[in-house]
Amino acid sequence: MEIDLLSLVLTLTPLDVETGKPLPRWWGRAAHSLLLRLVAQTDPALANDLHEEQGLRPFTASTLMGRFPNHALDRVQPYHLRFTALSQPVASILLNAIQPGGGLAPGAVVELDELRFRIEAAAYDPTLHPWAAASNYQQLGAAHLLAANPAPRRVALQLTSPTTFHKDGRMLPLPLPELVINSLADRWNSYASISFPAEVRRYAAECLAVERFDLESRVVTNKGGGIKVGAVGSVVYVCLNYDRYWMSLVSTLAAFALFAGVGQATSMGLGQCRAVSGEIPAPAAPDHVSDS
Repeated sequence: MEIDLLSLVLTLTPLDVETGKPLPRWWGRAAHSLLLRLVAQTDPALANDLHEEQGLRPFTASTLMGRFPNHALDRVQPYHLRFTALSQPVASILLNAIQPGGGLAPGAVVELDELRFRIEAAAYDPTLHPWAAASNYQQLGAAHLLAANPAPRRVALQLTSPTTFHKDGRMLPLPLPELVINSLADRWNSYASISFPAEVRRYAAECLAVERFDLESRVVTNKGGGIKVGAVGSVVYVCLNYDRYWMSLVSTLAAFALFAGVGQATSMGLGQCRAVSGEIPAPAAPDHVSDS
């Protein structure tokens, strides 16, 4: 199977625990830089394109996830970092990097904001980590568009890092169904070989509604002092006017969220998202989406 959708979860141990250096308020920019350095080692032209590209990018990078007792690194508990790819070139580089001797292979040392971490494990197998996965657009689409059973009337999403949207010149930190579907459709149509029709956006706006939610607002502060406010937690959308075809597209895009993220600045750690089933889970604990 050719992989062009990848969700890679790294387990890391900090090596520089007592440097006295202030920790980043948000690790998303450092993770973004680490990924671009990794790409540059293999494909400098692609790294330059990714750096210069405006708007959507074919990857996401999470913030550093774990506990930060007293705004310091924990000596005992491991940390996690997640990279996703939305294109075959980026997926291939990440997969090669976790092979023995690669820059993200177990045992390798990486830097985040000039602090060293040793990689203990790298997983893209969902049996090893719930946020790990590997697929391609054809396989992901077929699982929902060609399914024997009708698509469900409800779609539930879990947002584990602050999620915000750009609407009418302003930032809107609410996961309204039309904003979520628009964001996912933009990314799908930018990188998949087969585009989804524009009407899926109209269907989301007119026929999907928020049924339940368990959301909190979180603030992310960057080095320059700028802030972004986003929502974390869970939300369930229900279809008010059911159509099997359109809901199969919505279900596909919801599954795609694991790789694509949702909303603004997903390459800097915001908008980490996945579809979930059953009861909506509680919001992520603050230390797992730390902005400290």
